[in-house]
Parts: sequence; structure tokens; C-alpha cells
Amino acid sequence: MADNQEKDLQKFLKNVDEITNLIQEMNSDDPAVREKAVLETEKRLLFTGEDEEEDECRTTLNKTMISPPKAPTKSADEINSALKEKGNEAFVRGDYETAILLYSEGLEKLKDMKVLYTNRAQAYIKLGDYQKALVDCDWALKCDEKCTKAYFHMGKAHLALKNYSVARECYQKILEINPQLQTQVKDYLNQVDLREKADLQEKEAHELLDSGRSTAVTTKNLLETLSKPDQMPLFYAGGVEILTEMMKDCTERTLFRTHNGFSIISENEVIRRCFSTAGKDAVEETVCVSVLRLWQAVCAGNEENQRLLVVHPGTGGLLPSLLASSVLTIRQQSLALLLQLAETENGRSLIISHLDLTRLLEALLSFLDFSDKKADSAMRLLTDLALEERFQVWFEANLPGVLLALTGVLKRDPKVTNTSALCQCIALMGNLSAEAAIRRQMSASEEFGDACLGLMARCEEDVDLFREVMYTLLGLMMNLCLQSPFVSEVWAMEVSRRCMSLLNSQDGGILTRAAGVLSRTLSSSLKIIEEALRAGVVKKMMKFLKTGGQTASRYAVKTLAVCTNSNHEAREEVIRLDKKFGVLMKLLSSEDEILVGNAALCLGNCMEVPHVASSLLKTDIVQVLLKHAGGDAQKTAVQLNAGIALGKLCTAEPRFAAQLRELHGIEILSSTMKHISGS
Repeated sequence: MADNQEKDLQKFLKNVDEITNLIQEMNSDDPAVREKAVLETEKRLLFTGEDEEEDECRTTLNKTMISPPKAPTKSADEINSALKEKGNEAFVRGDYETAILLYSEGLEKLKDMKVLYTNRAQAYIKLGDYQKALVDCDWALKCDEKCTKAYFHMGKAHLALKNYSVARECYQKILEINPQLQTQVKDYLNQVDLREKADLQEKEAHELLDSGRSTAVTTKNLLETLSKPDQMPLFYAGGVEILTEMMKDCTERTLFRTHNGFSIISENEVIRRCFSTAGKDAVEETVCVSVLRLWQAVCAGNEENQRLLVVHPGTGGLLPSLLASSVLTIRQQSLALLLQLAETENGRSLIISHLDLTRLLEALLSFLDFSDKKADSAMRLLTDLALEERFQVWFEANLPGVLLALTGVLKRDPKVTNTSALCQCIALMGNLSAEAAIRRQMSASEEFGDACLGLMARCEEDVDLFREVMYTLLGLMMNLCLQSPFVSEVWAMEVSRRCMSLLNSQDGGILTRAAGVLSRTLSSSLKIIEEALRAGVVKKMMKFLKTGGQTASRYAVKTLAVCTNSNHEAREEVIRLDKKFGVLMKLLSSEDEILVGNAALCLGNCMEVPHVASSLLKTDIVQVLLKHAGGDAQKTAVQLNAGIALGKLCTAEPRFAAQLRELHGIEILSSTMKHISGS
């Protein structure tokens, strides 16, 4: 049984890795890689890791209902498997008719092999034969009533047939069978809602067109006029502007779609030339701006129009290139269009799935050159996209290609950059760096690390003026400093020096984050600790513990724990500043496990200073530490550090050992240490 569970685990992990790689490849900048990934995705729908089990799955229904042949021999199974593989190969090539023939041949030999039914159903869907696909899905469910793949294809077929309620039921059934597919099912149901909404819009629009409503007729006539080839650019610009004025409500926007408006505009040779020309003249600029405004008008509140615009061939690269145009008005209108698309979850998904994200990110970062609201808008768009899981997957996979652009952001002079937009961008990097894989790549770049230091130095010239930039930058660096080892010891030393300098700031937020970075860099080198001690780090951290909030106290006590762990002078200074250990004792009574664990570690370190332990004889330190050592804290470091502190306390002062025995503490400590070590 254990062996089977291990096999299942390994199989699952293998599939997760493969699917993650596919997602990354589907967002590749290389069209060949994207196409291959799309084909592989289709292939996985035909035969995933479950297919081997499906081959062995036999229906529990009365065999006469399906009329199977005699019990298959081993050779029959092998023949059937070969037919399935050949059918899959034909499907991947796009030869769906041949795939159907091969799957059908296999089903003649073995009629309860559900994978052949689901694969054939998928091929029928590709050919638009939805009724036959539904029949095959029914047979697959007779073989296995919990076949999620059958319900997926059945839902897709019913959606194509506009049986919206039945399609929803199919997708909901997937969720009942496997609740872990909630994200996928949500996407499927969203598709049903959007298609049903679009269908209703189209019915209403055509009713108005048939009734002779003037605006509806005009929309149709204008599109027919714009479909005329080889006219002057201003002819099309004028027609597009009139059409834009017509797009006042859902009816006109829907008629634009149903009368092939997107193709008429996007495939017009004159308009395409205007878009592709690098150095645009005034007429070409007018055409481009007119079309961008039209797209905004037809996509306003119309998600089906948004989908058709974004999935149209060529749009994936066109919109990012227009966003980076040298013509200001084109950049503005492109940004306005993308902001409009990104207002909904579905719109953000379309952008991430279909646009060239590398070019899009670079174009958005270029808006930092603007001093007005456009820069803020561009960074807001980028931040909204970055909150999507699919963007984060893409970002991790493509970080080596975009790291140079992000480094360039950090190299900017805050004096001539939009401060608000710069802060948004740095905060975005900080949020993304919370992921270990992303943080690892950022930390491995010496140039990226040096750019962080350089921006720190520029902000230090006037901390009050660049307070927000410094604050967000420290947040990014706190995450980077979670990565070990650092870029270099020299880098960690310089970061520590600058943070020590910032501890003189009057700004509470800067102080707290500087202490946070320092608490993570100190442990990288004894030299850094010694330099920090000379700069008065212990005194500053003790002040934090007396006057700071919980977050600042966390960083302060961790810093003290690191310093006292390796430096005798640090221990002596803590004792001098906290003679009766009142500060550390107070921390030990906290409900914050991080504070308690580091306070116990610091206290234990201080017990190594001769004659100090006796100052605690009149306190309840043994009971307090014993409570933590034998407690049920979530973090085992609390129990471990409390136990170590007790051991050092008893070693330094034998009278504590007597107290420990009276409290049966030895048994408690022994049990705790065994539990922690697992021995």
C-alpha cells in the first residue's frame, strides 16, 4: 500500500512539473515554442497520466448493453493501445477524420475503453459534430461514471450547441467528482456565462436591425463601406471615427461584432500599414488613434468583444508595440485600451494569455519617463496583472529576460522620475520576490543587487524627500535578504552600513524596515556584526524593544540574538543596558512566538557571561522557560531555545538546577528534546 502511495505521489509530482513547463512554454516569446506547447496541451487532453489506468478500466455494467467482444487477450490490448496512440498522433497533426477512424477501429475490438470514447469525442468537437461527441461522452460515463474528461467534453459540446444550463451542469459535475478542480471549473463556468450573455446580446441586436432601427442599420452600412479596399487612409479614419460615435450602447457594439467588424478593421491593408510604419506621419497617426478609440468604444462593457479583439491574430504583438510607440497619442490610447481590458478578471486573463508579456512589461516600464498620471496608470495596470497567478508563473519563467529592464528601473534617478509610479514598481518587485524561485534569480544577479544599493545611496541624499521610495526599496531588500547566500559578503556589508545609518532616521517606517533588513544581513558575517557593534547596534535595538511596536521588536530581538550568539561584547552590552533582564523577561511573556524564541536565545547567550545568572535568582525565570520548553508552540525553535536557555542557566548557577528538579523540569526537558530531535 505504501509503495502504491509513493508511486502515486511521484506520478503526481511529474505531472505538475510537466504542466508547469507547458504553461511557461505557452507564454514563450518564440512562436514555434508556443505552437508546440499548444499542440502538446491538446495531446494531454487525449492521453494524460491517467490513461494507463483507463486502459485497464472495464465497465461494471451488463456487457450485453455494450456488446463487447470476448474477454480481450493480451495481444488485443496491445493492438488497441497501438490504435489509440496512432489516433492521438493523427489528432495532434490536425487530421481529425483519421483520428476518428482509428479510435473507432479500437472500439470495435474493445468497447469499454473509455479513453477511446473521450478522445473520439474531442475529435468530433474539433469537426463541429457535437451530437456524436455527446454520444461518445455518454458511453465513456457508462464505463466510468466519474470520468471528469467526459464531463469536460460534454460541457464543451453543449456550450457549442448553446445548451447553457446543461453545460453548467456538466462542469458542476466535475467539481462534485473532484473538488480540487475548482479553479478550472470556475473558468469553464465563466466561459458559459460569457457565451450566454453574448448570445442574448446578438439576438437583441438582430431584432433591432430587423426592425429597421436607424443606428443599427447605420452600423451595418458603415462596416460595409469600410470593407472597401485601397481607399485613402483618411477615408478609413473618417469612417472609423463616425463608427466610434455610433458605439453608444450594447446593441451597436454587438452588431459591430456580428458583422465582422474586428476582421474588417484589423485586416484592412491600409490600416495595417499605418500600424506597422515606424516613423508615422500625421495621417498615419490619425488612423491609428481612430482605430484605438474605436476598439475602446466597442469593448466598453462587452466582454465578448474584448475576447475577439485580444484573440485576433496579430493583436498579441500589436498592442504592446503600440504601447511603446514614439507617438504620444498612440501610447496614451493604447494604455487607455489596456486599462479598460484589465478592469475585469476575464480581461486580465485575456491579456496574460494572448499578449506578448515581455514587450508589454517593457512598454509599461517606459511610462516611468512620464511625470503625470500616465506613469501611475501604467504601473497600476502592471500591478493588477501581477496579482494574477498566471502572470506570476510567466514572470518566474521569463525573469532572466526581463531582469535587465527591472534593474534599469532601480538605476533611475528619483529626482527626475515619477515618485508614485516608481514606488509602485518597486513594491511590485518586492511582492513578486516573496516567491522563493523569483527571489533566487533576483539575488543571483550582482547587477540587480548593486542597483538596489545605488538607489539607496541616491535616496539617502534626501531621505525626507524620497521617503516613499526608500520605504518600498527596503521592503524589496528585506525579501532579497531572505535568500542565502547573498550576492556577496561585500554587498551584505554595504547594505548593513546603510541600514545602520538609516537607524538615525526620525521616520518610524524607515526605522522598522532598516532594522528588518539588518536582522537578515548580520548573520552573513562576523565582520558585519563587529562593525555594527561599533556603530552602536545593541543600544539602538534595546531602544526599539522599549519603545517600538511589535514588528520593530521582532527585528530588534532577532538582531540581538544574532549578535549575542557569536560576540561576547554584545552579550556584555545587553547585560549593561538591561541589568535585571526586565526587557527580555517581558518579551518571554509575549504571545508572539517569534519574540519569545529569539528572547530565549538571547537570554541563553547572555548566561555565558560569568556571575550574571545569579541576578535572576529572585525571579520566576525557571518556571517561565520551562513553560515554553514543554509547551505546544507551533515553532519548535521556541521550545528548543527555551530548553537551551534553561540548560545554560543551570550550568551557570547550580541553584537553578535545584529549582528545576523540584519542578520535575528534567523529565519535561528530556521529553521535549526527544520530541524536537525525533529520537
